Amino acid sequence: MIKVDLHIHTHYSGDSDTSLEQLTERCQKLGLGAIAVTDHGTAEGALKLSRQNTPFKLIVGEEIESSEGEIIGLFLKKSIPCRLSPEETIRRIREQGGLVCIPHPFDRYRSSAMQSATLERIADQVDIIEVFNARTIQLQNLKLPNEFAGRHHLLAGAGSDAHSLAEIGRAYIVIPDFNSRDEFLQNMTHAKIYGKRPSMAIYCRSTLRRVRKILKRKR
Repeated sequence: MIKVDLHIHTHYSGDSDTSLEQLTERCQKLGLGAIAVTDHGTAEGALKLSRQNTPFKLIVGEEIESSEGEIIGLFLKKSIPCRLSPEETIRRIREQGGLVCIPHPFDRYRSSAMQSATLERIADQVDIIEVFNARTIQLQNLKLPNEFAGRHHLLAGAGSDAHSLAEIGRAYIVIPDFNSRDEFLQNMTHAKIYGKRPSMAIYCRSTLRRVRKILKRKR
């Protein structure tokens, strides 16, 4: 059995400053057996890391902002553009043989979170629902993702949504080891979910990182 964090950001995301080298070192220290790098709007960081000899399995992913909420593509071969419809975003993920995961669904405090009407419409096109996200604020109904996954017979996933080194591994699944996309999908039926909820300090640090990166680009 291995620990898998299915939702991690690097400095390829606008609100993270974690380098690929720092990520590799941290994941090895935490004993993660596999991770998915899911930067906002690009798979380039994940693709670069996939060409390196990492001590863990690397799933190339991307957190894509569709016109109706974010969708994570897993096992991708190239980046997918944002602002497409959910259906078109999913079609492009499938074109690459990828898997469709919905991150932080129903989250009332994230404008990027996919909500009920859209989720019900595309449910039959989804593989995985992120039922635990370590950055989800508790002041809402945290049972909704699990209930939705159960109602639609979808696989349950979890991820730290890490935007800093300290956040990596705060949520993960434990599954049998895998060597392919299909084996991963099969083993997800045995997934056990683990995770810790966030503190407000995490959001403050993310905001500061985003502002620093914006100011740096303007110089």
